[in-house]
Amino acid sequence: MTKTQINKKTLLEIQAWLVNYLAKSLEVETTEIDIKASFDEYSLNSHDAIYLTGELEEWLGFELEATLLYEYTNIKELSEHLDSQDL
Repeated sequence: MTKTQINKKTLLEIQAWLVNYLAKSLEVETTEIDIKASFDEYSLNSHDAIYLTGELEEWLGFELEATLLYEYTNIKELSEHLDSQDL
């Protein structure tokens, strides 16, 4: 098994990680996070987006584009994109 196969996460795992990350950052319950709501609705600024991307990179085990949260503007879109990546 290669390193990439070990680090491959499922769509639901990615969504859950993002929901948990946002809930913790915002100090709210996970049930208050809507995966279809834009990151802007959660008042993420550019610093927050960069930090989230860095944490997500570490968890996933591969490098992400710095502009990812601007291209995929909510948890649903972002997780679907990441799940579709051939690693």
